[in-house]
Amino acid sequence: MVSLTQKTQRIRRRKQSTNGKVNKRERRLNATPAFPIHLDASATDAK
Repeated sequence: MVSLTQKTQRIRRRKQSTNGKVNKRERRLNATPAFPIHLDASATDAK
């Protein structure tokens, strides 16, 4: 049988990882959108 401290720590760790999971996923998916990179030699900043 595990000690009460060990049990409590596992429960807390599990809750920390699951709390806010939906919000974290939404933030990750709605982050900076992908934008096209122009590979044009005549661009003003082309080297």
